[in-house]
Amino acid sequence: MTDFMKMLQQAQQVSGKLQEVQENLAKLTLTGSAGGGMVTAEVNGKGEMKRISIEPSVVNPADVEMLEDLVTVAMQEAQKKAREAAEDEMKKVAGGMGLGGLPFKLPF
Repeated sequence: MTDFMKMLQQAQQVSGKLQEVQENLAKLTLTGSAGGGMVTAEVNGKGEMKRISIEPSVVNPADVEMLEDLVTVAMQEAQKKAREAAEDEMKKVAGGMGLGGLPFKLPF
């Protein structure tokens, strides 16, 4: 019974830490860019888009496809940074709780 209580306490601690990590990730701002910084995308640590910035010189009505590509690349870079930040935070939680690693991936 003592082992069960320890497991329950550890699960509660992990749950609390995961909630804290989620709150911290929501506060982070990570930036990705494309076209030498002509297009930048900002996301929070959860990978949710916060802002897109586009230099006016990139806006060419005759080449909308290039602008779409630049926005896509900037978003992908920002989301990759968010994934890496989230993975780092999760590793800290898992390591600090003696769990080694968590057997799941984040949803973004």
